Amino acid sequence: MPLNRLVGWINMKVESQLKRGINMGNSKDYKALAVKIRQHCIRMTNRGKSGHVGSMLSMADILTVLYGKILNVDPENPEWQERDRFILSKGHGGAAVYAALAEKGFFPTEWLDTYYMDNGKLSGHISHHIPGVEFSTGSLGHGLPVAVGMAVAARYAKSGYRIFCMMSDGDCNEGSTWEAIMFAAQHRLDNLTVIIDYNRIQALGHMEDVIEMEPFGKKLEDFGWAVKEIDGHNYDQIEESMRGLPLIKNKPSCILARTVKGKGVSSIENTVSCHYKYISDDKLDEALREVGKLQ
Repeated sequence: MPLNRLVGWINMKVESQLKRGINMGNSKDYKALAVKIRQHCIRMTNRGKSGHVGSMLSMADILTVLYGKILNVDPENPEWQERDRFILSKGHGGAAVYAALAEKGFFPTEWLDTYYMDNGKLSGHISHHIPGVEFSTGSLGHGLPVAVGMAVAARYAKSGYRIFCMMSDGDCNEGSTWEAIMFAAQHRLDNLTVIIDYNRIQALGHMEDVIEMEPFGKKLEDFGWAVKEIDGHNYDQIEESMRGLPLIKNKPSCILARTVKGKGVSSIENTVSCHYKYISDDKLDEALREVGKLQ
């Protein structure tokens, strides 16, 4: 390698590590950010009279670790070429990502007040028009195929950035998802990590009443993936699972995160109805206090 290219490569790697180092230090920091994300989501959906608050609350702790410690991104330069890419395939939970991005400085927190409002900046399903968002999603089954394409592109470009895709268990009912799962394994895309928000409740019912996936982890392993099952609300387990990526060299990684739909608000936890629900005005203060106690 010519000297000038070698120096450029070293500088790029140093810059990457510095950016990755601007992160959180302990579980207390995680808890504080997770509370902010949950409270933002509760207020945003209440203000916009929009749904899916249960889906947002179940993945808040995972997003906290991703944006607090793992993702190599730069709020001051959202289009930085060497950034890690994160795709939220379950686009209906977009308010939680918006909240994380705002708290990390990608855009002013005041934008959150416009969520799901006429002429507002933030749409109900996540939009790539917002700084820090890679891809617009809504209909399930689209996120992983795009993430797989990004992983292939990174390999051909010989770039070191990683691709993360958060999916719902409902995403895994889609045929396009399993086509992408097979393709990723076939091409040994170990720069790709999928996180499944495995709360086991979908739009119209529990998984056992819609399409049962168990034994889910074994199915994914049989399709050629490396799989790690964790508690999706345990910060230590979340961070540990993402620090050693890829889980197995030459295999795409899947973190199967068992979560609680509506986590933190006891009146809606583990209910099917919270998929489309928001917290009503008369329950708003109580819900905000309750998730605050998770700190």
